[in-house]
Amino acid sequence: MHRSTALLLALAAAPLAAGPLAAQAAAPAAPRAAKAAQPAAGVVARAAATITEQDVRRRIGIIADDSMQGRDTPSRGLDLTAQYLADEYKRLGLKPAGENGTYFQRYPITMRALVPEQSTLTIVHGAMRATLRFDRDAVFQRGGVPEGALTLPLVVVGGGITPEAAAKLPLDGKAVVYVADYQGDAAASQRRTQVMRALAAAGPKALVLMGNRDSTAFAPLLRMQARPRTVIDLGEPPRLVVEARDAAMPAEARAHFAKIRAMSEPLVEVLPADSARLEVRMQEAVQSSTTAPNVVAVLEGSDPKLKHEYVVLSAHMDHVGTAAGGHGCAAKGADSICNGADDDASGTVGVVELAEAFATKGLRTKRSLLFLNVSGEEKGLWGSRYFSEHPTVPLKDVVADLNMDMIGRNWPDTIVAIGKEHSDLGATLNRVNAAHPELGMTAIDDKWPEERFYFRSDHYNFARKGVPILFFFNGVHPDYHQVGDSPDKIDAEKEARIVKLVFYLTHDIANAPARPQWNPESYKEIAEGPGGR
Repeated sequence: MHRSTALLLALAAAPLAAGPLAAQAAAPAAPRAAKAAQPAAGVVARAAATITEQDVRRRIGIIADDSMQGRDTPSRGLDLTAQYLADEYKRLGLKPAGENGTYFQRYPITMRALVPEQSTLTIVHGAMRATLRFDRDAVFQRGGVPEGALTLPLVVVGGGITPEAAAKLPLDGKAVVYVADYQGDAAASQRRTQVMRALAAAGPKALVLMGNRDSTAFAPLLRMQARPRTVIDLGEPPRLVVEARDAAMPAEARAHFAKIRAMSEPLVEVLPADSARLEVRMQEAVQSSTTAPNVVAVLEGSDPKLKHEYVVLSAHMDHVGTAAGGHGCAAKGADSICNGADDDASGTVGVVELAEAFATKGLRTKRSLLFLNVSGEEKGLWGSRYFSEHPTVPLKDVVADLNMDMIGRNWPDTIVAIGKEHSDLGATLNRVNAAHPELGMTAIDDKWPEERFYFRSDHYNFARKGVPILFFFNGVHPDYHQVGDSPDKIDAEKEARIVKLVFYLTHDIANAPARPQWNPESYKEIAEGPGGR
């Protein structure tokens, strides 16, 4: 891994002060000021020219340095990253847009642990009543532990159901039992994962994966579920996801599940609420409480009316920490730090590069620009979810969110722009892209709709609140969530061209007479659907 000696010395001297880092980053300011006398007609081009390969490489080297320890949420490395970003925004002349006149919005998180021996899951169907214990028959995967007893109507799903069909099921407020097959090949495993994600996005209160793992494979999951985990408190628990062993169910139920797994046609059974239900009783222990940061800065617009509207430029600054953190990142030799250079130091640096460009003297857009670096994305979109529920500017005045997550690798001439089909932002992007062939960068439609990436990064928390979005993403790679996602593998020249494209797009949106508009069907599905508002 590439360590920055200057950075390490600076951190040793001042654990939470980024003054030396800001001094490192200050070099470009003088040339930009010297060019300020150039004609105003060239100001946009001058601003775009501040986005450079060298700046991208240098800033990613700081944020994804080993000294940041993988920027887990929460962690010292994450706080150092947030302070560095705040110092950069201050140096560039952006106003703080966090809380209490600062660049920070901190949200509460707690460290909690499930108490398996005091937690049960009961499935009732007619005369059958099967109680599964979390210390033996069920595994808490993710979501929120409900306070008190939770009783929900049941829907059983399985067979050959597709992710597309699963996503459209009316599951809001229900418990869905997905009869999952863990004995299939790699293709079946991928389809199972896709269906699970689609079902979770359809809005059930609880998702129960009724699995057929053998006891040897299930035992490690039982042990792991009691490990302490960090949880964001939004007032309402997120959807509960549990895996249960159908071997613990009565023989009649096991036989029924076996038939469902053998089916090629899709199965959806909406069970009568008066005779079928899921009962959940779970207990957890709160071990500690802390907070984690979002960083928020603003450049005020120039138009007396439009300056009260905002274009948000966002990216998540966190990653998964170290190999010891239990997030699936494995040590490789002596290297145990999961740097997250592409995921998502690349997007984070993109936001800072845009801030520097728009701070160019003589350049002000009509609408205001909000620069947002969130944390907790890797834990479940925590920071953006908190911001969407506790915005520091009125969310009704946010006209668009342009989100960047993993934009520093893969193809040198292509970037995927997810969400193009959902609003007229797609047409705007196509027009802006065509106007700048010098960038050698083509923004294409979603290449992986089956992966449902639209619902898996921070832009989604804006979309579900009715804000049109575009998500710039170059796809995953073998180093995804591994120690190999290091700064030396970033294509900084490519990223600079992507960020310039986002700069020109932002400039267009922020100066347009009208706000971006949703496609009506997309708005109905995303903003008014189960996960919306």
